[in-house]
Amino acid sequence: MNDTFDLDVVVRSLGYVLVDGLGFTLALTLTATVGGIALGIVLALMRQSSRFYISKPAQLYIDVARALPLILVIFWIYFLLPYVAQWVIGSARPVAVGARTSAFVTFTLFEAAYFAEIIRSGLRGIRKGQMDAGYSLGLNYWQVMGSITLPQAMRNMLPVLATQMIIMFQDSSLVYVLSLTDLLGAASKVAQRDGRLVEMYLFATLVYFLISFVASQLVQKLHMRVATPR
Repeated sequence: MNDTFDLDVVVRSLGYVLVDGLGFTLALTLTATVGGIALGIVLALMRQSSRFYISKPAQLYIDVARALPLILVIFWIYFLLPYVAQWVIGSARPVAVGARTSAFVTFTLFEAAYFAEIIRSGLRGIRKGQMDAGYSLGLNYWQVMGSITLPQAMRNMLPVLATQMIIMFQDSSLVYVLSLTDLLGAASKVAQRDGRLVEMYLFATLVYFLISFVASQLVQKLHMRVATPR
């Protein structure tokens, strides 16, 4: 390591760290958020079902996912996904999936469990009378959920969903273990190459902090807006 503090290495690597590294981190966060919420809605509705053969599998999925460390899930899916793909398509050998695809699949499946519980909490907060009113209008269960209950629950849960998204953004640094070029991975590669660990890790920390802080402030404003009676 060098004894002097040199910010020039940060300036020289801005394009690589922010475009390649941060770009991948944001893409992973946004994709896993959309996919996780979509799957989370399905899981939450399954948990709401009165039929045990529908609610129990969803509950098992959520409990198992929430009980495991994310880094362990990253490794398991990375190593098992090629064999799962081989079984699905009937290939003669494991399918080369790749670290990037594994990361997207892992975060989507893992975060879906947390989004499901957030959405389920929102659904339980909607008064039962509104569902009864929908039934009285001739709507079935799915129409009531899609038109009345779920939109209200999603609106009420927006701040919590956004907070979980911020947590996911921070947790995305764990894909570094797969040698992917996320924000932390890009900063680490430059740090190792130029022997500037302090400067690059400090810069990565600053970027994580600024994005998370700004996003947190926006979530607070969103929470105040959602909480305001209409």
